[in-house]
Amino acid sequence: MLYEIARSVLFKMQPETAHNVIMSNIDWASACGLTRLVSGAVVSDPVKVMGLTFPNTIGLAAGMDKTASHVTAFGKLGFGHIEVGTITPRPQEGNPKPRCWRLIPAQGVVNWMGFNNCGVEQAKINLRSADEFRRNGGILGINIGKQNSSPLSNALQDYCFCLDNLYDAADYFAIDISCPNTPELTKLQGCSELNGLVSGLAERRKMLADKFGRYVPMTVKISPDLDDDAVRSAADVFVQYGMDAVTATNTTTSRKGVEHLPAAANKGGLSGRPLFERSTAVVKVLAEHLKGELPIIASGGVMSAEDAVTKMESGASLVQLYTGFIYKGPALINDAAAAIRDWHA
Repeated sequence: MLYEIARSVLFKMQPETAHNVIMSNIDWASACGLTRLVSGAVVSDPVKVMGLTFPNTIGLAAGMDKTASHVTAFGKLGFGHIEVGTITPRPQEGNPKPRCWRLIPAQGVVNWMGFNNCGVEQAKINLRSADEFRRNGGILGINIGKQNSSPLSNALQDYCFCLDNLYDAADYFAIDISCPNTPELTKLQGCSELNGLVSGLAERRKMLADKFGRYVPMTVKISPDLDDDAVRSAADVFVQYGMDAVTATNTTTSRKGVEHLPAAANKGGLSGRPLFERSTAVVKVLAEHLKGELPIIASGGVMSAEDAVTKMESGASLVQLYTGFIYKGPALINDAAAAIRDWHA
């Protein structure tokens, strides 16, 4: 009920304004114990994925803590892992505002943010916010992407720059090649680009593992707009070059089922309930094709504890929240984690 009251206030604001209000207040609210009033008891359900032990299966997807400034505060809500970013080599403003719209009747969000973030150097400083979370066993993922201004031919260079400078700060990296809001980015999923990118990332990770004496896993985040054959082909590349997981999925450019809603006409990626069906179908395609060779991190349209269990039944090893967290609030974190714990049992 407390979150319902808060949401009624936040939803009167423009989505990006509401987001900024939350980001500006979550640290002190967490430090005072106020966030615990709306989240409930933290669920312990340890699971090993990518060689890492996650405290539970529920994580925060990239896009919420874009500047990596509030990791411990979000962690105290009950997330087993937090994925920050997307971080690009240099700071960037992203796309022009307005660039985020709610589709309230459909429990969806359209965003055209465009990787607005603080850049690698500031992120390194901000990641001090993750120290307490990691000391307490939480897992930190850093989602990295291509600079908007970089041509596709420089994409590998951008990703490697992020790896080089953030390697010692991450528990795992998420390689975002599927956000529809960055020029040409989704082309990296095509056969002509994907092999070179993923093999280059694998080579750079080997060099960094030797340098730091520590292996940091990598997952690649794919689009729900790939057809099933393209999903399988991408999965084969990830296996071939030693990626550690695949994240399914990013947002969609499809407007299936929400065409009648005025906000759906806006440019950008759609998340939330309308994404659930296709995103879950991609998880199933991956699970059937990979047959356990790589774990799957499921992200897309989880609006209830039952949705989270469905992702696991479809073949996921971990589940991430984003739009469901906006609509349902912090209670969803521990409800979903508990439902999966009971499903495991």
